[in-house]
Amino acid sequence: MHDDGYDHTEVERRWQEAWDDASVYRTPDDVDDPTYVLGMYPYPSGELHMGHVRNYTITDAYARYRRMRGDDVLHPMGWDAFGLPAENAAKERDTNPRDWTVDCIDTMRSQMEAMGFGYDWEREVTTCKPRYYKWNQWLFRRFHEEGLAERRDAEVNWCPSCETVLADEQVEGDAELCWRCETPVEERELEQWFLEITDYADELVDYIDELEGWPDSVRQMQRNWIGRQHGTRLEFDVGEAPRASDGRGEPSEPREYGPVEAFTTRVDTVFGATFFALAPDHPITEALIEEDEAVHEFVHNEADPEGDEPNGVETGLTATNPATGEELPVFVADFVLSDVGTGALMGVPGHDHRDHDFAEKMDVDIEPVIAPSEDEVPDVSEEAYTEDGVLVNSEEYTGLDSETARERLTEGIDSADHHTQYRLRDWGISRQRYWGTPIPVVHCDDCGPVLVPEDELPVELPEFINTTGNPLDAAEEWKQTTCPDCGADAVRETDTMDTFVDSSWYFLRYVSPDLEDAPFDLERANDWMPVDQYVGGIEHAVMHLLYSRFVTKTLADYEDVEHREPFTNLLAQGMVQLEGEKMSKSKGNVVSPQAIVEEYGADTARLFMMQAAQPERDFDWSDKGVRSAYAFLTRLKDIVEAFTAGNVETADDRDAVAGYVENETEAAITIATEEYDDLTFNTALREAQSLVGTLRQYEEYTAVDPDVFERGLETAVRLLAPVAPHVCEELWDELGSEAQRASDASSAGRSPAGRSSERSPREDGERSEPRADFVVDAAWPDTEADRDVVEKRRQLVENTREDIRQIIDVAGIEAPERIDIVVTPEWKHEALEIAIESDAPNVISELMQHDDIKRHGDAAAAYGQELQENREALQRTLDPDTEYEALQSAAWLVDREFDADVRVLTAAEAPDDVASKAEPSRPAIDIQE
Repeated sequence: MHDDGYDHTEVERRWQEAWDDASVYRTPDDVDDPTYVLGMYPYPSGELHMGHVRNYTITDAYARYRRMRGDDVLHPMGWDAFGLPAENAAKERDTNPRDWTVDCIDTMRSQMEAMGFGYDWEREVTTCKPRYYKWNQWLFRRFHEEGLAERRDAEVNWCPSCETVLADEQVEGDAELCWRCETPVEERELEQWFLEITDYADELVDYIDELEGWPDSVRQMQRNWIGRQHGTRLEFDVGEAPRASDGRGEPSEPREYGPVEAFTTRVDTVFGATFFALAPDHPITEALIEEDEAVHEFVHNEADPEGDEPNGVETGLTATNPATGEELPVFVADFVLSDVGTGALMGVPGHDHRDHDFAEKMDVDIEPVIAPSEDEVPDVSEEAYTEDGVLVNSEEYTGLDSETARERLTEGIDSADHHTQYRLRDWGISRQRYWGTPIPVVHCDDCGPVLVPEDELPVELPEFINTTGNPLDAAEEWKQTTCPDCGADAVRETDTMDTFVDSSWYFLRYVSPDLEDAPFDLERANDWMPVDQYVGGIEHAVMHLLYSRFVTKTLADYEDVEHREPFTNLLAQGMVQLEGEKMSKSKGNVVSPQAIVEEYGADTARLFMMQAAQPERDFDWSDKGVRSAYAFLTRLKDIVEAFTAGNVETADDRDAVAGYVENETEAAITIATEEYDDLTFNTALREAQSLVGTLRQYEEYTAVDPDVFERGLETAVRLLAPVAPHVCEELWDELGSEAQRASDASSAGRSPAGRSSERSPREDGERSEPRADFVVDAAWPDTEADRDVVEKRRQLVENTREDIRQIIDVAGIEAPERIDIVVTPEWKHEALEIAIESDAPNVISELMQHDDIKRHGDAAAAYGQELQENREALQRTLDPDTEYEALQSAAWLVDREFDADVRVLTAAEAPDDVASKAEPSRPAIDIQE
């Protein structure tokens, strides 16, 4: 605890124990359709880091908010407990992954509890426990039974450091590095188990448009990863050009490689193809490597797929354009990828930027065949023309638009057909590691791979063996079994599942975590799912999020799940940085959440996190910001304690200042509620903090209306409670005790210290609902205030104060004696409304048709001219009465700032020369020295 702060350790301990004793966050099984709020469960690495704290503060704040809005809320937590890091840690420490993982979970759970995260811990799931991974194995069986799981030889991504296979999604960047250890990935051919996610490729991409609650960036990343393209497949005959002679006077027979398939989305440009290109690992390229030194050198030493420029080498081969019969030079090029399309492409430099760059480098012809119109053929010598248009220089197809030409060329070229291709590949789930879910298969010499019967699940892991390679291969006793089909000797599958299988359905297990005869209670899942608000890092966009969508769709098809998407709304939170860089232990730029909690408290850490930036954005950790958040909470506690102790002077009569504070309280509720709904916590918190500042100014300026002041304090506490729950619980308790004391005193006919005894603070009807014992159960404050009116009132007051400052500054007034604020006459409001509504070309003429305006003569004409000139920018303002009331109630702020007598006058009360300057939302200012 700081000397100048409050005892956060005691406050947080007390309320965490109270919540736990009361089971505040328990979600009963019988609730109907709770609001499901979920943060991506963590890998138990041993300690929470700032990314965890931000993620889970977001979900906790939103869950608390929804609970205060009256929702039943499901907010669980669990552990993504399998994975290679635990296996490596166990090897390094000569222990086993299970013990290491359990210790890490215990540590992180206690840290989460210290942060005040309101989880239903009775629903906790841990994926490394047999009771959980049994259902991974059941899921695998269901995939296999429905023809969605297959074992086959495949070229796989192999990490030599992790000694395991990686899914395509786990290979990162152009450099193709392991997602976990950043080691360059190699290719190997192994027998692997695959889940047929490609069967769902169309639905996965088509449904993306329905995910309106997801960030556009994530949706686009999934579109790109699935990579669906509609186009045309066509064949180019590739071979050697005829050679002049073999030395005996006869031409030698050129080598033929046969038809090579290429895919294009722009077959309308086929007449502009001037070269053909093969990927460095295309079968023809691999044959050429053995006999062509230039190709060998290029593939092994020069090709740079990650480079900024396309590179290639000529092969001496030609490819016959199936549309024109022309022979095109064939290159091996590093920008052609075998895992996209067919590993071969036709180069059309006139209409593709990359092909254009390559053609310039290789001195290949560049010809235009698409134009905006037949009469406007583009010059493509300097830059490719990439838009659709009209075909030119394309024989009988000239004059057709691109779309029609694509259709006719596909029909007209013998080797062409319509084709849809995908970047997405089937999900390889086999991993050559110990710490994962055993794949429930045995291998029998007679029967082949056989599924372990469902009644024998789970297949549990044996004791850990510290060895190189796959420890399950060394578990000889565990491996030996019998075939479920024929009873002969058999060997267990020694690969384990990709841990993304665990996380592809864990959100369903929270619904019924103790169910023993099914992975989830179907009826409850259909009521409670999908997740209403999901929060996690954008790095999971094409792994966890895509796999979860896939698995959910299969469960809908084969297990009667009624939803086809798992997450209705998704928030991808930004990073917590230090001096502009991602926090990293290896860089030594890590801020420990535990250290912040010990020094300033969990509420301070949470408040700073949420007020620093919108959740989607990265932000820099700031010690100054942390201290500022702590100081604010201290001030809030001080003012509540001063009020409840009777140390705030109160008044019997409600004045204009009280009206201002009352309006600001309602304004804060209106704006903060909308911002909490949108998860823009920083804006919501700004409202709560501003309200606290207003209450402090109110108390310093004058004796307060006790009901208005208490309503303001209670509102501020409730608006802050989702983010700073411990101190708000403490203050809610204190305010509740004060209300009870006031009520008791009123009943006895006496007044508590510093308060008027004329009425109880509970008698004004502002709070109809019974007071909750916990602020977490309290009703969210309600208001009828309109945000548009609120913002116009505030803007009016701020603009007026700024105008006063400018006048004083420009005029050099050192000590103003009186400041008159003159409100606009009603006829100008009427004129403004007419100008906004009018369709007439001349606003002045229309204004002069209204006697109430016309009688103001030259003033009306001048104002009409001003409205005419600014017509496009005209906006409605507050009505005259509201404008007057807003300025009257805010006059104390001007008085407080300038220590001057402040009057708010109607136009009729002011001198004409002053009143004439007033306009709607811009009162006239008259300052007397």
